[in-house]
This record gives sequence, structure tokens and C-alpha cells, in this order.
Amino acid sequence: MEEQTTIDYRLLVDNLTTAILLADKNLNIFYLNSSCEALFDVSLLRASGQSVLNILQSPDDSFDTYEALTNTLTTGQTYTRREALISVNFKDMHVDYSVVRLNTGKEYHPLLLIELNPIDRMLKISKEENLIQQHQVARQLIRGVAHEIKNPLGGIRGATQLLARSLNDPQYNEFTDIIISEVDRLRNLADTMLGSRQLPSYEWVNIHEPLERVRSLIANQTKKKIKITRDYDLSLPSVKADRDQLIQVMLNICANAVQAMTENKDYFIEQQPELLLKTRVQRLITINGVLHRSVIRIDIQDNGPGVPEDIIESVFYPLVTGRAKGTGLGLSIAQNIMHQHNGMIECQSIPGKTVFSLYLPWELNHDAK
Repeated sequence: MEEQTTIDYRLLVDNLTTAILLADKNLNIFYLNSSCEALFDVSLLRASGQSVLNILQSPDDSFDTYEALTNTLTTGQTYTRREALISVNFKDMHVDYSVVRLNTGKEYHPLLLIELNPIDRMLKISKEENLIQQHQVARQLIRGVAHEIKNPLGGIRGATQLLARSLNDPQYNEFTDIIISEVDRLRNLADTMLGSRQLPSYEWVNIHEPLERVRSLIANQTKKKIKITRDYDLSLPSVKADRDQLIQVMLNICANAVQAMTENKDYFIEQQPELLLKTRVQRLITINGVLHRSVIRIDIQDNGPGVPEDIIESVFYPLVTGRAKGTGLGLSIAQNIMHQHNGMIECQSIPGKTVFSLYLPWELNHDAK
């Protein structure tokens, strides 16, 4: 008869991919498995004895975690929380977690077994997919409106020119000239809404080349009144992209940052306006449903007052702008260009720190090469 294998359950738990935490009757951390140590970026030795409430209870959370945990200890009733915001080592993360009572005997009394599943990445993917879908729908709507606008403009312009010739009176030329100039302005706006009809001309590009071109243009435009800092990773590989379109995207974002800083001079009484250009490799990023092992990340950061909170979620939609003289088309076009390059742009903004991050995949292009 074959001898039965003895299983070391602690070894089994330590090799689970699920984060496991045990808390004693005083709600202090009793044990973390390896996955939980990796999730919290803390060792069992350091975490042992600390209150689990420091992790599970967020200051802004109305849910009474203490009551729920003590109720499970007392009654054995299991509970689960979805999309809970927890804080570990000054870092916030969203998790789903379940709490059950674990009866271990008299020595340790009941323990609480807490299983945690981080969902930040899944929430981010869902949010990005939703934004991309809404952006595409909005662009199709805007393009349709632009076509409808352009159709009658040619007739209005032609009729106005005929009217000016028929009247042949200098006192009316001012009015007909106004009509023609406004029609031309609307036509240019409609062309901008429609976007470029030219397909990208892909070539191998070192992303620091277009960045340096934009930096030079911004420096000359601002006459060095704005400090421009560079933080480049010069080991980054080249990408297959349209150089001119990348310049258009970077210049648009940099110009917006400069305008935000120069239009709010009162904000910079005690500090100098600063623009930071930064390049890095970003690991494990999902773009449009595709997981990339690594991508090139370009951060364009300014220390201005930030994007208004009421438009931060829709800043890439057409005709959405926080500036009085803005058209709200630049960022929408920039995002569309990045989508053509299988990349994307993200925005994070608080007063004093606004970061537009450009993500460009490179591995597939190099594999094909």
C-alpha cells in the first residue's frame, strides 16, 4: 500500500497567488503569506503585531471596518467587500477582500482569515476601454457635424462674393468681408474637427528627437521665462512612428501647459513656472485591451494650477476645454494620433502638478524588424 504524502499546509499557503492575512482576536496581524507580503511590500516580521485596521480602514471610508471584523469574530458570519480602498505604506490600492473566522483551538483563540485580491489594474483597464469607446463615438459625432457645417459654407461664401460684386459699393464691402472671413474661420474649424486625412508615415524614430525639437520651439517661444527640465532615459529603443505627428502631439500638450502657466501669473508669485520632459520604460501596461510587457512612457509635466476638476475625466473629448480661447480639439486630435500608433495618452492633475503621459509600444515593432 502506497504511503500517503504528508502536506505542509503552511508551505501550500505561502505558494498561493492569493494574498492571505491572518488577524488575531485583538485585530492585530498574526500572519501574512508571501503573496500578501509582495502586495503590501512589507515583511511578516515588520507587519506582525500591527493593527489590521491600519490597512483596511480608510479615513474617508464610511464603512465601519472595526464593527464588521468584530462581528465576524463573535458570530462567525463571513463578509465580502468589493472595490475597497485600502492604504499600505502610504500607497492607496483598490481590492476585493473576504473575511472568515478560523477556529484554531484554545491556544490562539479564533483568527480572522482575510483574502485580498488587488483590482487596480482591472479597474484601470475597464476605465480606459470605456474612455476609448466614448472618445471614438464623440469623434464620429463631431466629424459628422463638421461635414454638415462645411456643406453650406461654400454656398454662403460664393453668394457673398456675388453679392459684393453686384452691389459694387465700398460702404458694403466691410460687411461682405466680415461674412467671408467668418465663413473661412468656420471652414478652418470644421477642417480641424475632421482631422488630418493623411495616413501616418511610419519610420524608425528615437523619441528624444521630436522631444528636443518641441523643447527648442517652446524655449524660443517663451524666451526662457519658463524653466524646462529634461530627465531622459537615453537607453530607450527607437519606435516605428510618424515623426511629424509625434511632434504635433508633444507640441500641443507642451503649448497647453505653457498657456496654463502664463495665463495664471498670480499662481507663480513664489515659484518659477517649470516644464518637465521625462522618458522611461513602463512595465506591464494594457492599451486598448492588449497587454504589453513594456512600453515607452513620455511624461510632460508642469507645475501650473492644474486641469479643472470638472473636466479632468473628459479632457480628451472633442470641444472640451478649460481655457476661454481654447477650441477643445487639440487633445482630442492628439489622442487620436496616439491611437493610430497603438498607444494612448493619460492625464493626472492636481494643483501644482499636471502630468500628461504618452505611452508608445515598441516590442512588437522590434519583433517584426
